Amino acid sequence: MSSDQHFVIVGGGLAAAKVAEALRSRDFDGHVTLFGSEEYLPYELPPLSKEHLAGKKALTEFTIAPAQWYRDHHIEVRLGTTVTGLDTAAKTITLPDGSAVSYDKLALATGSTPRTLHVPGADASNVYTLRTIEDSDALIALFGNARRIVVIGAGWIGLETAAAARAAGVEVTIVELAELPLRTVLGPEMGEVFAGLHRANGVNFQFGAQVEAILTEDAVAIAHGVRLADGSTIDADAVLVAVGARPNVRLAADAGLAVDDGVLVDEHLATSDPDIVAVGDIAAALHPTLGRRIRVEHWANALNQPAVAAATMLGKPAVYDRLPYFFTDQYDLGMEYIGHVPTDGYARVVVRGDAAAREFVAFWLDSENRVLAGMNVNVWDVVDRIKELILAGEPVDPDRLADTAASW
Repeated sequence: MSSDQHFVIVGGGLAAAKVAEALRSRDFDGHVTLFGSEEYLPYELPPLSKEHLAGKKALTEFTIAPAQWYRDHHIEVRLGTTVTGLDTAAKTITLPDGSAVSYDKLALATGSTPRTLHVPGADASNVYTLRTIEDSDALIALFGNARRIVVIGAGWIGLETAAAARAAGVEVTIVELAELPLRTVLGPEMGEVFAGLHRANGVNFQFGAQVEAILTEDAVAIAHGVRLADGSTIDADAVLVAVGARPNVRLAADAGLAVDDGVLVDEHLATSDPDIVAVGDIAAALHPTLGRRIRVEHWANALNQPAVAAATMLGKPAVYDRLPYFFTDQYDLGMEYIGHVPTDGYARVVVRGDAAAREFVAFWLDSENRVLAGMNVNVWDVVDRIKELILAGEPVDPDRLADTAASW
């Protein structure tokens, strides 16, 4: 690659920072510019609902790299700058002041945005979401003053925030439309595990419940509870909306790139425009091992996809074939999950260990007893073995898998 080439990265998170790092580690000596919409250097997101929210980590501890690193590697970082347009024919991006910046290759790492509720009171000042360091800091301040909160949504963010709130002594009620937490992610068998965990720690659940309105004072827009569709109400000092996130694909879609629940990319992470790659939350990638297109909003993709994307930008062969991976820490439960199971796309769950004691490994099997995914709960150093079973694609003996006295 010629040193007069300009590679542009749009995004200010882990994926964006890792693309810049990967380009330099592969000896690209051209100009690299990273545009981030926040005023902070790229940082990791998991601590926002885990260690930082629990008061165990400061921002500097999960910032990807200090400013000096970017200077040393001759990477121009333009913070507080939201890219407003993309012209693939002219190969330019547009900035808020109307100026255009040309590129030779472009990496899109625009991440995702929390979904909001379209109900009365949703814009009240004490209705929160969690996506940025400022969101996390606001919740920390809230936990120091609130007596009770309502969390709308029983996904990962909702549950992790509930755990942090309970650790701070705040009463928590979780309102969830489904009948269990994480129902679409883990299925009912493991959803029960997380429901039991939170109940044991004092969380109240309202399942099968739909929020009709966030209640506010007549004169001021300050939430004091929620009203459900059945007419019942729940009092609260604040409300957290944790109903998922939407990928930030507007830039790509407006530019004519192929988009469908994410920016469509191939196994090399190239978009429908060969000069543009997409990574992280927005990348709906064709997975060569799983044989389907998947989009995963988790840290591992943001960490690992950039190496492949950078190679693709440099015209070098690379394929992203890592299995999806994510983790959580809630109360005394630590968990890792690897693999991919479409919603209700499995035949059975086999548990090896003691689910009641929350010390086990769970395996999702298909109708032919092949392992699709595995989750280890308070059991460690088994992810590689689970990965082997998934990649082997061979039927297993469910009884042997469940037998803690048998090898697996």
